[in-house]
Amino acid sequence: MDVRKIQCLRVFYTIFTNNKANHLFYHVICIIISDMKTVFQRLQIPADASFVVKTYYQPSFLAPIHFHAAYEIIYIGHGYGKLYSGSGVTNFTAGDVYLFGPGFEHCFYNDPVFLQSGEMAHAIVIQFTRDFAGESFFETPELRQVRSLLDNSSYGCRLLAADSTKKLFFQFEHKPLPDFILLLRLLHELSGLKSTSIFRLASDLTSFNNLKDYERMEPVLKYILENFTDEVKSSVAATLAHLNVAAFCRYFKRRTGKTFSQFVNDVRITHACKMLQDGKESIAHICFECGYGNVSYFNRQFKLAKGMTPLAYRNAFKSTA
Repeated sequence: MDVRKIQCLRVFYTIFTNNKANHLFYHVICIIISDMKTVFQRLQIPADASFVVKTYYQPSFLAPIHFHAAYEIIYIGHGYGKLYSGSGVTNFTAGDVYLFGPGFEHCFYNDPVFLQSGEMAHAIVIQFTRDFAGESFFETPELRQVRSLLDNSSYGCRLLAADSTKKLFFQFEHKPLPDFILLLRLLHELSGLKSTSIFRLASDLTSFNNLKDYERMEPVLKYILENFTDEVKSSVAATLAHLNVAAFCRYFKRRTGKTFSQFVNDVRITHACKMLQDGKESIAHICFECGYGNVSYFNRQFKLAKGMTPLAYRNAFKSTA
């Protein structure tokens, strides 16, 4: 990455986090990587708005691993794949709702089957700062639940919102006052969810230590998520990170809390869970589709991760569906 671009990103991020007036005017940096070339897009919020609502229709979700200086609510309208968040990987699908706090790193990768389908990925994204409605707005007693939800978002949250709440995402009309009121309503409804409907995505607070850290992780994660169904080599990942294998393994463990092989195994088990829930393929087929060489080893790894065999997991899911 060009040194001047790195300096620009640091400057913009400092403006985001330190500018007390940014609830009226601030900029969002969109980093889009195409063929590993980083492009910065500087988008200005309209003068009559205090937050951003963006709708995406595209062949796949394009943003690499990134973070914001703002809160971000995301509704997945269409598409499925893997969500990298807080050094872990989970499945995402249409209808999911997520809330990410400032500095929480994340990235959506569409599964190859979705990419081959020719369908368009769709998401609605809302971004706002803590003081978008006034510096002490969320400190009022009436907004205690909303404040708690925003605090939780530092760990990243998946929210099991009701269908009636999800419909609110489609009611934003780019009209300043109605949209402002609608965002408050959305936050109110999301903050009223039971604790069993709010899932933290990370157990610890995670963020990029620096842009070099970001540059190392992006191609490595992309390599894993695009190749986990086949052989994934730490030597290839190390090359992508511009480290020797020993140094890379130490870095990856420090960065994610897992060894490289453990992380790859987690991705494979996560994908296996999705396929088992779909209930269409045999255990053997799922085993090989997830990158395992034999069924016995797959069964052992799955039981270690989930506490039950793949077949038991499928039956348990069917009984609760």
